[in-house]
Amino acid sequence: MMEHILIVDDEEMIRDLLSSALSQETYICHQASNVDEAFQLLDKQPVDLVISDIMMPGRSGVELLRDLKQVDPDISVLMITGLSDMNTAMECVHLGADDYITKPFGINRVVLTVKNLIERRCLALEKKHYQVSLEFKVSEQTAQIRKTMDELSSAYDSTLTALVKALDAREKEVGSHSERVMNYAAFLGAKLGLVGRELQDLSKGALLHDIGKIGISDNILLKPGHLDDNEWIEMRKHPQVGYEILSEIAFLKAPAEIILAHHERFDGTGYPKRLKGYQIPIGSRIFAVVDTLDAMTSDRPYRKALPFAMVVNEIIKFRGSQFDPAIADLFLSIPCKQWEECAGKHFI
Repeated sequence: MMEHILIVDDEEMIRDLLSSALSQETYICHQASNVDEAFQLLDKQPVDLVISDIMMPGRSGVELLRDLKQVDPDISVLMITGLSDMNTAMECVHLGADDYITKPFGINRVVLTVKNLIERRCLALEKKHYQVSLEFKVSEQTAQIRKTMDELSSAYDSTLTALVKALDAREKEVGSHSERVMNYAAFLGAKLGLVGRELQDLSKGALLHDIGKIGISDNILLKPGHLDDNEWIEMRKHPQVGYEILSEIAFLKAPAEIILAHHERFDGTGYPKRLKGYQIPIGSRIFAVVDTLDAMTSDRPYRKALPFAMVVNEIIKFRGSQFDPAIADLFLSIPCKQWEECAGKHFI
């Protein structure tokens, strides 16, 4: 590709001399006798390099340089100055000129300087285009990675939800107990100020809280009557079993901690570790309240769903013993209608 050069000088002889020498180097040269004429030409013909005298009638070469760099910061500019005007030449370099030559100049030096500036500009543009291309590719690949991660996350969530529905069905749950508890927990957790990963971990912990029951025999899990002491010992292993199943999976390690403690009580009488108060993870303390809500407002093999008012009484009664008082108080401050919207059903 042949580069275009604009020569701006009020002396026609200098313009012709430079044009003749540079044209022999296969550059396409254009001429202008002043700054205004230069910009008129630039409106019609983009150029790669401008050679401009500093001292000209009317607007100076300094003004040309300043305006040029605002219009096209990538254009190369070579200034021509007299020996007595070196301070102005240095000012031009500060304003963005790529180089300067002094009068009287040797034409061979001008040609060599022009070649160097053109080559430097080509390299700079290649680097710039490469950078833009690289940024685009990185952006494109980042978007693809994000899409893939979202798809994986969705696949994980769908798999977990399907597994939990199977477990709920095994226990003859009406609807999906685990999904309702997850919705309640996320709602209450957000009210408490949980956000981002902490809220996601709470949701997964609530959804998977009974995963450990996969290791409990049907004879115990589905027994219609009361469990005896030995059966209770087996049943109370399910938080530990659930923890052991999930804690080896990196993205489920935090939910596994919630699952391990979801039957702990605020007064320290729960299981499996008899944790007390704030030793219990906040996700487990939130779960304790919303699990009670769902257990009492859902049908069970041995009884029908209970009114929301009885849930309120239960939370008040066991506030500070089974339940974290602050979380219990927040639960009690939320109207029944909002819990019904969260559950997708009306309570009796």
